[in-house]
Amino acid sequence: MVSLRAIYTVGSVFLLTVTLGLAGDIVHPDNTAPKKPGCDNNFVLVKVPTWIDGVEDCEYVGVGARFGPTLESQEKHANHTRVAMADPPDCCAKPKNKLTGEVILVHRGNCSFTTKANIAEEAGASAILIINYRTELFKMVCEENETDLSIGIPAVMLPQDAGEDLESHLENNSTVSVQLYSPLRPLVDVAEVFLWLMAVGTILCASYWSAWTAKEAAIEQEKLLKDASDECLNMENAGSSGYVEISTAAAILFVVVASCFLVMLYKLMSYWFVEVLVVLFCIGGVEGLQTCLVTLLSCFRWFKNSAQTFVKIPFFGAVSYLTLAVTPFCIAFAVVWAVYRRVNFAWIGQDILGIALIMTVLQIVRIPNLKVGTVLLGCAFLYDIFWVFVSKWLFHESVMIVVARGDKSGEDGIPMLLKIPRLFDPWGGYSVIGFGDIILPGLLVAFSLRYDMLAKKKLKAGYFVWAMTAYGLGLLITYLALNLMDGHGQPALLYIVPFTLGTFLSLGKKRGELKILWTRGEPERPCPHIQEEREHQ
Repeated sequence: MVSLRAIYTVGSVFLLTVTLGLAGDIVHPDNTAPKKPGCDNNFVLVKVPTWIDGVEDCEYVGVGARFGPTLESQEKHANHTRVAMADPPDCCAKPKNKLTGEVILVHRGNCSFTTKANIAEEAGASAILIINYRTELFKMVCEENETDLSIGIPAVMLPQDAGEDLESHLENNSTVSVQLYSPLRPLVDVAEVFLWLMAVGTILCASYWSAWTAKEAAIEQEKLLKDASDECLNMENAGSSGYVEISTAAAILFVVVASCFLVMLYKLMSYWFVEVLVVLFCIGGVEGLQTCLVTLLSCFRWFKNSAQTFVKIPFFGAVSYLTLAVTPFCIAFAVVWAVYRRVNFAWIGQDILGIALIMTVLQIVRIPNLKVGTVLLGCAFLYDIFWVFVSKWLFHESVMIVVARGDKSGEDGIPMLLKIPRLFDPWGGYSVIGFGDIILPGLLVAFSLRYDMLAKKKLKAGYFVWAMTAYGLGLLITYLALNLMDGHGQPALLYIVPFTLGTFLSLGKKRGELKILWTRGEPERPCPHIQEEREHQ
């Protein structure tokens, strides 16, 4: 019987699964705001480094307007320009102060953005910084009846706190200067390469672990059935107590439950709710790390004895001495990560716990045949597309992206993600991948290797190499799409599922094995006694 801890580990991961590739938005296309000639820019984030009395100070982030010229993309080409406060502050009338190419700082309100920009340009300003009356950034668009859109200076919206800081320095008679530029994201960041290697490597290791376990179970079955041919009828059920097998109904139910949980995350997203998710992630991470360490250490002869010696513990049942030895370390590791998860290098601990948890799930959970795998991945494919793209029409924002980023929680994303900081991105941030983008296709890849081993197929003649390659290519296409969309979140399964599932189905049909893969999921193996009788005839 599968342990209660194993069931909890599987259940928690499947409920907390998020499937998304994300790297932070840089360009913000918006098809709802009106576009017209002279007012058709994309919304881009703008870096605004500042100098106070010649000393470098804070760097703020603003957003460029729909109108006006585009900004420089390289810092070295952006001019150091002095800042002047508008008088009147809203810049809805000609400024009283004389401008000679300064960047003018104005308040939002009382007239349109384009009116402010036109007045500032006529007064001699080289750019206009508009202070929002909230801490959030606001997209500056043109009104439908506006015609004077030949604006020759860039306009940038600043959040309220940034604007108040600059205003206070100006009121103290300090000399304030700024640069305005919008750096481009590199086509490929090293973080994405490492994240790709992590995802592919995790599935590779987990598949071999699952296949090795299945092979050992098959050997045990053959030993048990050697003198009992009548038990061959129960071969499919033998040795199944060490893992959880997904059914077709469970595959469909998973998507329904995951959707409900995702909506709950979206509606209840807050600081305390993320704290609950952190606790659940730590519990699952401890289980995963413990399972992986025990399995790894038991391969060495120094630990074999302690791994095979058990002691009974209430509620948990028989537990090996090796498990008891590694558990305190696993708990301490998870607790330290939870306490210090906001420091710069905490992503390392999160990835270690996440990879261990994913590998444990891929070891415990199995799809019995290609039919279940097709239903599971097909439903996940639709689930990913719906909650990333279609949900915008119902909730006015992408539910999946909001949940993955941890909006309104005060946290830098939820913990159920593998993440690596973007090393060469001028905007910083993280490249992330959801657990679901590894676990769900990983179940199919692990199934392919188990089938190959039980059918005694060589790598070139089997399905695993093809499935593994298809997953790697699908994930690679995901990151290409991510960069083409300037970092805007993408549903990774939109690209991964057609590659992995399509390759498997096409190859199975071509080889004439699709029926076996679809229904049985394992090669036919005759019982020893029946085989011996046929040889004597």
